[in-house]
Amino acid sequence: MLTFVMRRLLALPLVMLAVTALIVFLMQFLSPAQRASSFVRGEQQLQNIDAIVKQYGLDQPFYVQYWHWLQNASQGNLGYSRASHQPVMDTLRERFPATAELAFYACLPIIGIGIWLGTLAGLNKDKLVDQVARVLAVIGFSLPTFVLGIWLLVIFYGALGWLPGFGQLSQESTLQIAISGLKRYTGFLTVDTLLNGRFELFVDAVKHLILPVVTLTTISSAGILKVMRSSLLEVLGQDYVRTARAKGLSERAVNLKHARRNALLAVATLAGLTVAGLLTGAIITETIFAYPGIGSWGAQAATQLDYPGVLGFAVFTALLVVVANLVVDLAYGMIDPRVRFE
Repeated sequence: MLTFVMRRLLALPLVMLAVTALIVFLMQFLSPAQRASSFVRGEQQLQNIDAIVKQYGLDQPFYVQYWHWLQNASQGNLGYSRASHQPVMDTLRERFPATAELAFYACLPIIGIGIWLGTLAGLNKDKLVDQVARVLAVIGFSLPTFVLGIWLLVIFYGALGWLPGFGQLSQESTLQIAISGLKRYTGFLTVDTLLNGRFELFVDAVKHLILPVVTLTTISSAGILKVMRSSLLEVLGQDYVRTARAKGLSERAVNLKHARRNALLAVATLAGLTVAGLLTGAIITETIFAYPGIGSWGAQAATQLDYPGVLGFAVFTALLVVVANLVVDLAYGMIDPRVRFE
């Protein structure tokens, strides 16, 4: 396994070079004037275009621009984000903990509910629980994220007023932190508020997470549910499962120890990519709920033609996806001992 991990880690820089080169190359299809317009504003925009083109080397060949970008990126300089009004690296460091916190609380019910309902549906094929699970999966697949998010806002924030709809904290809590301060230990607001003994802020932070987490869980768990169900049904028809029953093993042991464990192999890939997607920022969900993560910042960067921000967001996303694929491959060996890393 160590050789496999080292080989994948050595390949990671090559993958990142290919991804970043493709992104920079695609940006070359946009005219230098268009790209330069993202750096200037107002009535002086037209007069500044030529100066901006020369200043940022936007008239240079692709390989020259890419080499300059690599030199800056190797020093931790991914440019200045006009959308966040600060360097891209500072924006990533500042916003990623919020996205990681949302991803952590969302991935637990996404994976747990998806596997649980998928297992129930597979073990009770064509029964009531299976019909209900399949209906829920179809709803989750067909319901757009922005529609579900807006419905939740209208019902629980607008009509009932039970839950807050935007941000990480209410204005009152933010003002309290600004006055008294909050020592950050982990970057997770829910954890840091408890470590600071601020239970009222913890409750406020949890309330702000409920609607985004419910939105992500409803949409993302549907895929895991369907994959788990179909994979389990396929495994239940294998010879070794019938042999386990013939040997006198209990139905629970056959279903959970033999069948479900092997069915999880197919779920591992989807679960890993789901977690990677959450960590790279659930763009639509974060935008709807004005959640201050990297997803909402990436959307702002795209709408404002913030090329350094878009490029930094894309590179960060690619890195997390590559790492997630490595983790998924390693998880195969933990789930199924028959998998060997040669």
